[in-house]
Amino acid sequence: MSVSMTGSGEVATPVESSKSAMTWGPIFGGAAAAIGVTLILLLLGSGLGLTMVSPWSGQSSSLGTLGITAAIWLVVVQWLSSALGGYVTGRLRTKWAAVHTDEVFFRDTAHGFISWALATIFVAGFLASSLTSLAGAGAQAVGSAAQAVGSTAAAAGTAAASSATSPLDLSTAYFTDALLRPDQARAAAPANDAAATSEVSRILLNGAAEGQIPDDDKAYLATIVAARTGLPEADARARVDTVLKRIDDAKVATQKAADEARKAASTTALLGSLSLLVGAFIAAAAAALGGSQRDEEEDLIVKSRV
Repeated sequence: MSVSMTGSGEVATPVESSKSAMTWGPIFGGAAAAIGVTLILLLLGSGLGLTMVSPWSGQSSSLGTLGITAAIWLVVVQWLSSALGGYVTGRLRTKWAAVHTDEVFFRDTAHGFISWALATIFVAGFLASSLTSLAGAGAQAVGSAAQAVGSTAAAAGTAAASSATSPLDLSTAYFTDALLRPDQARAAAPANDAAATSEVSRILLNGAAEGQIPDDDKAYLATIVAARTGLPEADARARVDTVLKRIDDAKVATQKAADEARKAASTTALLGSLSLLVGAFIAAAAAALGGSQRDEEEDLIVKSRV
């Protein structure tokens, strides 16, 4: 504590308040108001979003439109709830007497920011709990579906027991097939349907793992197709090329969808962080506005002069 002397020799001691500058009542009140508005607007947005989705073809909005609409709505929810919560926090606090104007402004903005932080933490925890519950329900449904098709999967597993499943076994089986390919593949292919199907599957799986299928494998596939279907060699090779192109197109489509999902997630994360920063600023500014309006309205007590 610093002590100064006046010109007349008197001692001047700074006045320190015994009360904390933090008023938790208005903070909790503003946070509760922000949480309530957030939940109401989220439910309203969910209802409006469901009207944009339809199981019928051609009657549902695109995924891009749904994503953009949801992001914009989340920004609106954040800003409206932050503004209301901050304003309520500023208006509910008591007047700080004998406090400098700059200090009052700082305290108001700090109260608004803390109120916004509490509301954000609660809503984030609520959403995380809801998503966890939904994920658990989805996993339970998937488990039930897996049990329902257990017998079919067991039969399929028995049929493919002789084929390799791990990447190392798959590679070994593929090269073993390449070593033991008969010279007369057209004559040997119809002899064992299961063996031919397994070998074709291993060739396709190895091609998917390597990113391409060698020309000798394509020629061998065409020979097997010709032997199994009775098509001429040229038509069998054309069928193989068509199927391989469809596989490549499906792989490209999957990669494109994954890239679009990555971009959407990145955009959502950046937009969400920017929205939170703006929401914090709005809450602090609204609290300062509410506090200033609170201080402007003073109650005066009139006493008679003695």
